[in-house]
Amino acid sequence: MMTDTAVLPAMPPTAPPARRPGRLQQLGVDTAYTLVGFPVAIASFVVVVTGLSVGAGLLVVWVGVAVLAVTLVAAQGFAAVERAWLPKVLGRPVPRPVYRRADGGGVRAVTTPLRDPQRWLDVLHALVQFPVAIFSFVVTVTWWSVTLGGLTYGAWDWALPDPSTDPDNNDLLELLGFESSAGRRIAFYTAIGILFAVLLPFVVRAVALLQAQLGRVVLTSRAATQQEIDRLAGGRDAAVAAEAVALRRLERDIHDGPQQHLVRLSMDLSRAQRQLDRDPDAARGTLTEAAGLARETLEELRALSRGIAPPVLADRGLAAALAALAARSPVPVELAVDLPAERLAPVTENTAYFVVSEALANVAKHSDAATCRVDLVCTGGRLRVVVEDDGSGGAVLAPGHGLSGLADRLQAVDGTLAVDSPRGGPTRLTAELPCT
Repeated sequence: MMTDTAVLPAMPPTAPPARRPGRLQQLGVDTAYTLVGFPVAIASFVVVVTGLSVGAGLLVVWVGVAVLAVTLVAAQGFAAVERAWLPKVLGRPVPRPVYRRADGGGVRAVTTPLRDPQRWLDVLHALVQFPVAIFSFVVTVTWWSVTLGGLTYGAWDWALPDPSTDPDNNDLLELLGFESSAGRRIAFYTAIGILFAVLLPFVVRAVALLQAQLGRVVLTSRAATQQEIDRLAGGRDAAVAAEAVALRRLERDIHDGPQQHLVRLSMDLSRAQRQLDRDPDAARGTLTEAAGLARETLEELRALSRGIAPPVLADRGLAAALAALAARSPVPVELAVDLPAERLAPVTENTAYFVVSEALANVAKHSDAATCRVDLVCTGGRLRVVVEDDGSGGAVLAPGHGLSGLADRLQAVDGTLAVDSPRGGPTRLTAELPCT
């Protein structure tokens, strides 16, 4: 049936999300992000504000165009640093924008950055990130300082001036109206350190997410929109390709089967018509053959229509249609269906039926399998279809083959196709598509 493990995604592949770090590791990432982000934010703010001011002031002599272009390129560099941090802080990959490239030389090359909306978004990020980075830096440093200072206060209380001997030196306990002593101070400040230590991961995480979400919205939203447009365009192209392949296959099957039978049927009827007067017995024999050929042609047409969308699928649903499909398979099929009580979307049912129909056809034609199992389950808003046989394996996933058509059909409905078919078998085809 199919060949070595292969996966066809329904959208442009992205880097898989990394394993989620532990709380302490995430605290280190968030702390480093807010601390490093502060000087980077200062540098980007200074460079961008200075560049915009100088560039705007020199526009009258055209030197400002070059200054603005350099400023936008510098903002792109600072934005790249921010985007490198985002996956670690957010815990998921973020799309990378595609910048406009110079499509000529001279003035056109210099003005290319000025015509790129993404670079202007990078400039906007440098301006709006600055106050947020200050806030995140101050909160992070303050929380870490209180935590470390409070937890270690007992080790250095002796080095501080004693408030009891200096009336002008009041510590926090005295300001709150309590009597101050070494033991009370150590207990009080240690308790504050413990409280801040407990809240530290949550507070630092909150300010890091605030800063990171700002970067995600400004720096990656346009790229995410473009990626979605590309994904939809890919799905549309896949749908067109799948329909074209299906039409060509249907056309070929009709030409090779029913059309040839109908031509022969027409010839037999003409021959019987000529034989009626001179040899009625021969005419009856010819008509008998023609009737058998007509029944054969009708069965082939029914089989072709079942491969497109059988009436039972529309009338009784996917489970009943698959049961009928399994009953007609020359290879024994074990069918397990776990679907919700309500009917799935028509496009989902049609696609799932098409996948199972094509897979069983491949099993019967190419796999030399003795048994086959089909599992369908709808969980988490996704319909998972698994077709597994005990055949010889070694399928080919190549353009023009049945599996490529299945992949295109699934891609058109935001689905995925995975095939595991080592030499010697078994073969396992897994398709996933939205339930709605």
